[in-house]
Amino acid sequence: MDKQTERTYDAMIGVGIDFGTSNSAAACYDGVSVQLIELEPRQGGEGRDIMPTATHIDRDLQTSIGESAVEQYIEDNRDRIVELTPEVIGKGQLLINEASANDPQSQADVATQNVYGAATIDRGMPGRLFRGVKRLLGNPGIKRLLVFDKPFRVVALITPILLHIRQRLEISLPEPLGNVHFGHPVLFEGNNEFRNDVAFARLKEATDYAGYQQLNFYPEPVAATLSYLHDRFGSASESDLTVAAVSNEKGKVLTLDFGGGTLDLSVIEFQGLNFKVLSTAGLSLGGDHIDQLIFKELLFPLLGKGELWSRIRDGQLVENEFPFDEFEDKLLNWAVTYTLNQNYYRAKLAECIGAGGAAAAKFERLDDLITHNHSYLVFQAIKDAKAALSSVEETVLDVPELDISIPFNRSLFEKMMTGMLAEIDLLLDQVLARANCDASDIDVVIRTGGSSQIAAVRRLLESRFPDKVTEHDPFTSVAAGLAIASYHGHEFAP
Repeated sequence: MDKQTERTYDAMIGVGIDFGTSNSAAACYDGVSVQLIELEPRQGGEGRDIMPTATHIDRDLQTSIGESAVEQYIEDNRDRIVELTPEVIGKGQLLINEASANDPQSQADVATQNVYGAATIDRGMPGRLFRGVKRLLGNPGIKRLLVFDKPFRVVALITPILLHIRQRLEISLPEPLGNVHFGHPVLFEGNNEFRNDVAFARLKEATDYAGYQQLNFYPEPVAATLSYLHDRFGSASESDLTVAAVSNEKGKVLTLDFGGGTLDLSVIEFQGLNFKVLSTAGLSLGGDHIDQLIFKELLFPLLGKGELWSRIRDGQLVENEFPFDEFEDKLLNWAVTYTLNQNYYRAKLAECIGAGGAAAAKFERLDDLITHNHSYLVFQAIKDAKAALSSVEETVLDVPELDISIPFNRSLFEKMMTGMLAEIDLLLDQVLARANCDASDIDVVIRTGGSSQIAAVRRLLESRFPDKVTEHDPFTSVAAGLAIASYHGHEFAP
């Protein structure tokens, strides 16, 4: 069984960092109230508490992070044609003239030539954008990523973000930065059984480079639960409730934290602000996976998937299904969609467009998406439509840049999510079983994280735990709970 211990720090302020797959947040707690840290200040206006977890590196190896990194990437690659050049993979020798058999002093005339591989180097690439690097942390097979022919360790790609957060904390706190509680999913992504150990080692190294002195890793769903308990009981002494009554209130709470990259669950037994972790469970399933699913189901057919590719070869008409699979991965990962803007891909589109017919408009749309690097805008439109369906039955997935306007309703959305909902249902069974609980033993169910707002997820929880489900600060509960855990010196010992 998981245990919860407590220790005391000299520092009077607790600090928590929620380093997320999609976005990051930080908070501090002084024993009374939680304050979010402004991670992206703005001149003449209110800054952002929630920052995209993004790193951009340009050709001079200068780094930008957060929203400015995303904006730099979009601007740099708008209307940019990619021209790939071959990479030198070795040296070869070509015999030009042989040595004369009649002249012992003669020598063969040999020329040395470079040996080139496939054309894979984008010499004109102005910068690289990295998002979702958190997903790579638990994969021991991914050690380095090439950035302008230079191998960057995964640790190096997240260190600038952690450094920026530390600097913003130091500006915001009234005392030197002390202990920091750093959130983590129950299970990092990956198939290796040691993925958590690998991820923790990499995070620890990155935080060391970023200048953090004291660090404790803490599970994200447990932190979200602490934030809820604080809101429920933390101000009891100022209300009509007596401290004794609050301290005697007890029960069990199940928390579902459904974010951009992972789904995390915990079951906690509490008595007032005292608690014990009974079980945790995790799954590599998040909002980003859902966005990709919507893209595939709704937009791929409008971009040419399933259409015929007709062309003339040696005077003969050749027809077969367009090789859309060559485009899929790069479309679904918007940070690399720009690599489709090269002749290898666009020549095929040009033939399809030139053939005319009803499908030509779809291929023109795909060509526009690639040429103008609209993939990021497409995903933003998907996120907006998905969010709208949390409060309305029907909306429109609107991408005016591509002349796309698709009616989108909850019924269709939930049909797409059938497999994912079954996985969530199974994970709920597992976390309850590990806690030796039935659904009837749970007094409160907390849902947090952006994806927990999806209507089908809400309904799944309500059906299993009637009248027990409550939403709690979807985007900031983890950072707040981590700050509270830091203040009280809580440690998690699995």
